[in-house]
Amino acid sequence: MSMGTSVLSLRIDGELLERLRDHAAKRGMSVQDYVIRTLIRDDFDERFKSAVEETERFYGVT
Repeated sequence: MSMGTSVLSLRIDGELLERLRDHAAKRGMSVQDYVIRTLIRDDFDERFKSAVEETERFYGVT
């Protein structure tokens, strides 16, 4: 499967943008890269949680 890129435009509060800039700078990243990495991590966490729950249902673990 080939993945292209798309543009996502966001309107965010100035205070939030400053916090994002601070977090990104501490990691030597751009705000864009920091936000993308955060979204990817959150997506992985959600998929992992779903997989664990499905496994527990399969094995009858409560």
